[in-house]
Amino acid sequence: MENVEEIQAKIDVAVPGGVLELISNASPCAQHSLLLDPKAGLKIARLLRDNLGFDYCSNATGVDYPDQVEQVKNKVMKDVDGEQQEIEEVTEVVHPGRLEAVYHLYSMAERKGPLIIRMRTQDREQNVSLPSLTPVWRSCEFQEREIYDLYGVVFDGHPDLRRLLMWDEFTDFPMRKDYVDPDDYEYEPTAHDTVLARNQAQGGVA
Repeated sequence: MENVEEIQAKIDVAVPGGVLELISNASPCAQHSLLLDPKAGLKIARLLRDNLGFDYCSNATGVDYPDQVEQVKNKVMKDVDGEQQEIEEVTEVVHPGRLEAVYHLYSMAERKGPLIIRMRTQDREQNVSLPSLTPVWRSCEFQEREIYDLYGVVFDGHPDLRRLLMWDEFTDFPMRKDYVDPDDYEYEPTAHDTVLARNQAQGGVA
């Protein structure tokens, strides 16, 4: 199998600017990955399948990157008791958070992989859409639904995008890092009254 740099070079020829970054992994597994421009994500996915042999997506998962606050120190001149003095000011810079979808690709025919590709949303609140890769790899269908359900990524072009694990009325995303567990789990829409009525009708204990 070509290394990830060689695969990136082939993508860059076919889809200029489609790869935003090669993300290195310093761990022993050395599974480097390619961060794709979502606008070119579907085109690159088809290229990987049709031209580079990656015919199977084994896994798709989500990642949450919350807002990061950075303390930035700057030296400025200020008037102190009638004299100009250089003092250090600290300001906070907020780097907006993002959501990410990560895909592990293999070639079943050529027995190669994994190749890891990523796409990131613009933020975590309003611009949370990414292109669905289900039209390229059907195995992504339920896994993208899981990412949608637990992280809130909206996959444009998905054939059946709806919650997979949580119920339809649920409004939060349990895998986000700022998710807060509820105090009472009894709000889950279980048919308590229906079950009780049926139990009583069958001679059960009230």
